[in-house]
Amino acid sequence: MSAAPDDIPDRIHAIPVRYPWRVVSAIIVAVIAAMFIHGLVTNEVLQWDLVAKYLFHENILRAIGWTLILTVASMVLAVVMALTLAIMRSSENPVMRSVAWFYIWFFRGTPVYTQLVFWGLLSVLYPMLSLGIPFGPEFFSFETKPLTVGTLAAIPAILGLAFNEAAYLAEIIRAGLQSVDPGQHEAARALGMKNWSIMRRIVIPQAMRVIVPPTGNETISMLKTTSLVLAVPFTLDLTYQSSAIGSRTFAPVPLLLVAAIWYLVITSILMVGQYYLERYYGRGFDGRNIAAASGVGAKLKERAGKRGARQGAINAAKTTPDPGPLDESGT
Repeated sequence: MSAAPDDIPDRIHAIPVRYPWRVVSAIIVAVIAAMFIHGLVTNEVLQWDLVAKYLFHENILRAIGWTLILTVASMVLAVVMALTLAIMRSSENPVMRSVAWFYIWFFRGTPVYTQLVFWGLLSVLYPMLSLGIPFGPEFFSFETKPLTVGTLAAIPAILGLAFNEAAYLAEIIRAGLQSVDPGQHEAARALGMKNWSIMRRIVIPQAMRVIVPPTGNETISMLKTTSLVLAVPFTLDLTYQSSAIGSRTFAPVPLLLVAAIWYLVITSILMVGQYYLERYYGRGFDGRNIAAASGVGAKLKERAGKRGARQGAINAAKTTPDPGPLDESGT
């Protein structure tokens, strides 16, 4: 049976472009990934049976709780401080701007581990803290030594992490507030809106689109930074507890894997939350997502199809006269 002759002259027979190196590179990457997984599964030093045994150990689960407490408490305090610092940096008062600049400069310029060591020496530097009038009466005072022992050591650990994180978050919040067009602020003021209403209803919703992604990254970074609170010293976090169990059982590597698995699990959950927050505050800035989420694209295609069918019926009925010379010239 012979093929039908091509009735369209000069038809272009397009041949798809081939990418052989794309296939080769994919095979190489797949082989390397398979070798890595094989090494993880067959390496006896990793002792996966011990990993499974201690993955849900009581001390490990308690340490996860303390790690989450450190992360959440530090980030909440850091956000409050960062918002204050960002407003101070944007203030017209030179004293406010200078103090905020010095704070950010100091805490961004020194390692967080060094700062945590200083917080651990709080009882040595300041044995007593008091609240009162300088060179006058004291209204309230307490000893700082109990803050460096046991579970109370979580307080200086949280303060140390939050004070360091606030310096970074302040710059993120300031950048987000400055990303909003000042004309919108002026227009809202011309409409009679108060400053707080302008911030709450106009500036902050738009600034959150810029603030949320780096803040989510900082939260994930904070979760991992809690492994440094040993410098305070606070010994109930996940890294220290897994290392302690590893030292007692002479199996440090499997317990390090236990800590790594839990950090990956918590980080993955935080990344999912970050994704939905970014999508929520990014509404109106990504047309593809909005069209896909709300079905606007499908509706537009449906309307275009109906419009085309209606125009085709009008043309078939020939109820519209052909345009005359005057109509074509537009006069």
